[in-house]
Amino acid sequence: QVHLVESGGGLVQAGGSLRLSCADSGRAFSRNRMGWFRQAPGKERKFVATISWSGDTTYYSDSVKGRFTISRDNAKNTVYLQMNSLKPDDTAVYYCAASTLGGVVTTIPSYYYWGQGTQVTVSS
Repeated sequence: QVHLVESGGGLVQAGGSLRLSCADSGRAFSRNRMGWFRQAPGKERKFVATISWSGDTTYYSDSVKGRFTISRDNAKNTVYLQMNSLKPDDTAVYYCAASTLGGVVTTIPSYYYWGQGTQVTVSS
């Protein structure tokens, strides 16, 4: 079973940094691909980043590439999203998600398990 809980969101000024964490209380974390998505007010949920089960493959959306870094610690059943050089456009609820599919997957239906989300607000 997978149970994801995000933390680390908050209010930050433009140019600042935040690190999101997502802990999985289940026993299959190290076998799952993990991803981060975000949903801004009134907009669709969108892909942000994904990382393979081993951590050796990552992939980012163009909008965050070079600013965000996804990583994982399988010993702690936790995936992270380090967000630097934040912009007001990064304001959204951020969700972590788990997928049992192989390869780089960026679509919402590919992720079967979701956390409840954490709010990130970037002020200008």
